[in-house]
Amino acid sequence: MRRRIAGVETEYGIACMLNGKQRLNADEIAHHFFTPVIHTYHSSNIFTKNGSRLYLDVGSHPEYATCECDSVDQLVTYIRAGDEDMNELAILAEQGLSHSNIGGDVYIFKNNTDASGNSFGSHENYLIERTDDFFRISQALIPFLVTRQLICGAGKVLTDPHTGETTFRLSQRAEHVFDGVSSATTRSRPIINTRDEPLSDSSLYRRMHVIVGDSSMAEPTTALKLGSTLLMLEMLEEGVEVPNFYPQDPIEAIRIVSHGLDGRAEFPLKAGGTATALQVQQVFCDVATRYLAHRPADLQTSRYLWVVELWTKVLTAVESGDLSPIAADIDWVIKKTLLDRQIARHGIELSDPRCAKLDLTYHDVRPGRGIFPLMEARGLINRLTDPLEVEKARNVPPNTTRANMRGRFIAQCLDSETPFSADWTHIKRLSYDPCELELNDPFVPMTPEAESLISSIG
Repeated sequence: MRRRIAGVETEYGIACMLNGKQRLNADEIAHHFFTPVIHTYHSSNIFTKNGSRLYLDVGSHPEYATCECDSVDQLVTYIRAGDEDMNELAILAEQGLSHSNIGGDVYIFKNNTDASGNSFGSHENYLIERTDDFFRISQALIPFLVTRQLICGAGKVLTDPHTGETTFRLSQRAEHVFDGVSSATTRSRPIINTRDEPLSDSSLYRRMHVIVGDSSMAEPTTALKLGSTLLMLEMLEEGVEVPNFYPQDPIEAIRIVSHGLDGRAEFPLKAGGTATALQVQQVFCDVATRYLAHRPADLQTSRYLWVVELWTKVLTAVESGDLSPIAADIDWVIKKTLLDRQIARHGIELSDPRCAKLDLTYHDVRPGRGIFPLMEARGLINRLTDPLEVEKARNVPPNTTRANMRGRFIAQCLDSETPFSADWTHIKRLSYDPCELELNDPFVPMTPEAESLISSIG
């Protein structure tokens, strides 16, 4: 599949503080957070004008699921649009609290763990062909995903509850997965979720649901995470042979990899012997490089070439031990650099509470307050998206996928105050003359029937 639909679901942490103390609990602040959404849409589980989904997930986590995108750069833009929406809702919640004489600062964190040790996710969704090869593809993808944290982990200051030792890990999610491939999402959280919910024509497609990744802050990290995975899927679907690095125990392996910042920690392989994250990622990167050399020279190939260049750059830096070439691109490296400087400046240990605070504040999405937005604004972290395009993406769907029909329909209904309902595969006018359309092909941006329905509203 040369043109592939993908999307990302991001769960955000939320908190309300006043003078350093919790002002409202998660349930309470979530209510204020979604007040503007409910006012406009009459629900806290909605699809927006850009075709994306916004809702309150289990555990009082606001969640933003991007609309269907068909390129890495498009997807990174809509992920960033979701961050902007979340920040705006936090600001509106603060204003509402002030007007209600409750007060408090509302924080939105794009991370994956809270102070109680709970984990919340960043789920990746990739449309793949409906074939008998799902098991083969998922099995080949597991070693890549187990070791992918080396190139795109968010980094985490973690204290072992048993030993009390505090260390820095590559990934936030690695300690919170308990299975390789499974249909569960929370009870025994896997690396790949196999629930067969294609949200499209089930005779043609199914969805590869990857739930092991960290929430990325730096856009180059996001692009590398998504781009390398898209490239792996394309190669595997086309039957490109890759070496067998399947771990003897994927969960043991993912923890081993997360502990080894140099990528050289060995984990046992099911077929015998051992491998390292650096070795596995280098092999996959080399295979991808050779594959691209014979791929048709089109726009997607040029995008993938950029991905492979960064992929190679990251592996070269890790192997050399000099991380400075990627210190403005990769989240775990950026965060580790900040922590190392703080430890040296104040003469403290990693276990000092100030290090945990820095770790958390890096993921605060508020411009002018969070560490990441401050660094990016100063040019210390590379940005890929155009701010004007991001602002446009907050209200306008991509014109290359079915999100275009959904988003335009929703916008028209909101403007004309026409009752409606919408989900991933349906749009329905609920007014005087109810009309429902099925959006079963995610590749089609508009149909005559949808155009007619949208034109009829208002």
